[in-house]
Amino acid sequence: MKHYRRELWFEVKKRRELINITSQVQACLEESGIREGLLLCNAMHITASVFINDDEAGLHQDFEAWLEELAPEKPHSRYRHNTMEDNADAHLKRTVMGREVVVAVTQGKLDFGPWEQIFYGEFDGKRKKRVLVKIIGE
Repeated sequence: MKHYRRELWFEVKKRRELINITSQVQACLEESGIREGLLLCNAMHITASVFINDDEAGLHQDFEAWLEELAPEKPHSRYRHNTMEDNADAHLKRTVMGREVVVAVTQGKLDFGPWEQIFYGEFDGKRKKRVLVKIIGE
């Protein structure tokens, strides 16, 4: 069995941002040479998420509004975590959106359903962030 590991780095310009990383993940798969197997892609930061969904602007706005209702950023004083930091809401948003995705690899391609794309969701950005891509198979 072959294996492949790579980190993808992003300069996240806003506090909250959704970045479509599908093409970068597919490039990792092509570089790996693996044709059949499994691909893991996970956030390497506790305030970020990797998830699969549709790349549609209205849906992204819905995510933002929904997450902000569930865990509003402000007031910072509402969270016990925010004694030394101000990102408790980002930790909670990450928990809801998930840490990673696992995608089947078939004939050297990400085996997606219609409209599926991989996203990096950042909830406490404005700095350099990364995801891990790990692929195993033949």
